[in-house]
Amino acid sequence: MSTSPSRPSVLFVCVHNAGRSQMAAAFLTHLAGDRVEVRSAGSAPADTVNPAVVEAMSEAGIDISAETPKILTVAAVQASDVVITMGCGDACPVFPGKRYLDWQLDDPAGQGVEAVRPIRDAIETRVRELISEVAPD
Repeated sequence: MSTSPSRPSVLFVCVHNAGRSQMAAAFLTHLAGDRVEVRSAGSAPADTVNPAVVEAMSEAGIDISAETPKILTVAAVQASDVVITMGCGDACPVFPGKRYLDWQLDDPAGQGVEAVRPIRDAIETRVRELISEVAPD
């Protein structure tokens, strides 16, 4: 089900890297609070999330160690007002009338925290921009 315009639903999808969609979803939840319903999806289970992603988010004051990225489903896309694909737009089911945004970001899979920090910062910047679009004060 889709939420009301006052509380849009945002789905972050990174088909081959659950950690990246999880990182973006965690930032939106942290920065927007209860103004946005947030979910993340991927094709990889939570135990494949790069520990460096967890560490980089911990440095930003966000604990994602207990989060579980959900597997991408058609229902998840249908239930979202905004779908953010992260370098995988062609692998995500597309429905007419739905709002899609695609972010091209480097993939932090298998990289250490030094490599993940700039990606984390880029995602935070994009998430702040997204909040101003979908959940303005």
